[in-house]
Order: sequence, then C-alpha cells, then structure tokens
Amino acid sequence: MTRSLSALVRQAWENDSAWLVALRPLSMLTARVARRRLRRFRCRAPVPPVPVLVVGNISVGGTGKTPLVIALCRGLRQRGFRVAVISRGYGARPPARPWPVRAHGDPARCGDEPVVIAREAGVPVTIDPDRARALSWTLERDAPDLVISDDGLQHYGLPRTAELAVVDAETAAGNGRCLPAGPLREPERRLDEVDWVVTRDEAPQRPNAWSVTLEPGEPCHWVTGEVLSPAVFRERYPRIHAVAGIGRPEQFFRGLREQGLEVIEHPRPDHHSYGPGELDFGDDRPVVMTAKDAVKCRTGNRDRFWIWPAELRVPDTLLDSIVHRLGR
Repeated sequence: MTRSLSALVRQAWENDSAWLVALRPLSMLTARVARRRLRRFRCRAPVPPVPVLVVGNISVGGTGKTPLVIALCRGLRQRGFRVAVISRGYGARPPARPWPVRAHGDPARCGDEPVVIAREAGVPVTIDPDRARALSWTLERDAPDLVISDDGLQHYGLPRTAELAVVDAETAAGNGRCLPAGPLREPERRLDEVDWVVTRDEAPQRPNAWSVTLEPGEPCHWVTGEVLSPAVFRERYPRIHAVAGIGRPEQFFRGLREQGLEVIEHPRPDHHSYGPGELDFGDDRPVVMTAKDAVKCRTGNRDRFWIWPAELRVPDTLLDSIVHRLGR
C-alpha cells in the first residue's frame, strides 16, 4: 500500500467515512474469526519452556512496538535476565530461516527493525515468520531465560507466558471496527484480556494500562559519531531536512519541531528502502533521520546525515510487574 493510499484509508477509519458501511459485514466476519482463533488457542494452552512475553497490538500500522521492545530488553537485562528477541522480520530475505540478526546486519537481508533491536538492545535476535520455530532455535542457540516476541499477538502458533499490547494514544482503536471497515485486527475487548496495555504520554484508561514516555535523545552524526545537545544542534542547523520511513512519520517531525527546528518533511512508507540519490535534496542542509531509517541509508552524501534517536522510558513499576508475572 502506497503512503498516499495508506493515509487515505487511515483517515477514513478515523472519521468513520460513510463508504465504509458496505464493508461492515466483512468486519464482523474478521471479528468472529479472530475470537474463534483465540478460543482455540486458549483451549490448547501450550506452555513455553522459558517465559515468553509477546509485545504486539490489535491495530494495523505503527504503534511504537520496536522502541518498547528495546526499552524492555534493557530493563530486563538490568534485572538479571538473559533476553533474546524473536521477530517475523518484515521484508527480510535471509538465506535461510530461522536466521540470526547481527547489530550491523544488512536490513535487506534481516529487516530494518530486527537490526535496530540487535544494535540498540544488545541482545540476540532471530527472525522467522514461524515464531514457534524461531523460539525453538533461539532456545537451543542462545540459551536465554526470557524471550520477547516483537509483534505476534495474533500469531497463535507461538506459546506465550504473558501478553503486552501497545496502543497509539492518538488514534487508539480508530472507529472501533475490525478490518476492512476499521483498523483493528481483533475486537477492542481483546485489550481487556492481555496482561498489560501500554500507551505513550497518556493517563491510563483501563485497569491493566500503563503510560510510557518517549524522550528525545541527542543527535549523532552518521559518519563521525559526533553527538550534540539539541540546543547546540538547533543553533548550528536551524533548518533541516527530516526523513522518516516509519509507521507514523508525523510524530517524528513533530518531535523535531518541539526542539525548535524548522523542518522540511520527507515522509516515506514504513520499512522504506532508500535508493541512490534519494536523500539528495539539492542543498547542503543536514538530513535528520530515525535510527530505523539510518540502518538502511548506505548510499548518498552521508556527511550530511544525522541520526536523532528517541528513548522510551518505561516505569520501574511496569518492569517489576512484568518480572513478577513471568515468575522470576
């Protein structure tokens, strides 16, 4: 789906446009099938050999799962866990499956998000659309005592100990309907059945909900590794090009404007692969991008490239709750 079409459909979901009425029978069917699959999974109640935490969502589009997975990996490692991550590896083309992802792996081979997780979280990452197979492989190869599945809430072939759903505070459940008349993969009541619901910068709206904050980091030069404070960067480069091939690029652009920068926006579709010359905008202004985009920018004038990271702050109380639930 192109970015313009994706934005059009998302806007229709958020506004509950009249033309979606014809799709409601299909949405009801999606909801019915989703509930049936969940009941069938619960009847089997498979138990994984080590605690498995699934971090997913019930809606399509970006909700910020990857930064949360990285933050959870860091927090759980500090609490003594040997953590490994399994992921589908969206868009990946590895020579074989399962496939281990290195911190400096090729995103075309491994997928962009798994490479970012391996680099930022410092944990073993394995990709395979068959997450149960990925789980068995990483248990044998990496010997973790806790596994986090990046996405996979609806992947019921994967046994799990606990579930965490990430919700976009801005769009939430959209019009509250399942695909294709709405953005939901499962009915909204599924959020009442997971162990934790995480939203960003918003007061919890349900008993199992927690709020996390996304704090801007410090921009880092792609080539030299020079790190500047936001204030110094703004003084040196008040007007910038900003590139974001993520689920919701507007959030990245808004964060840069909140730092006082004048931003020339260049949104791209999620998981976009950058071609030669694509980031040459005909001037010498710096090009600022996310960490997810940076792993795919291997061509062009990288002397102008800056990575502006953002770090998700997870409350200690949420980490304590996760540790307690996983039976440490």
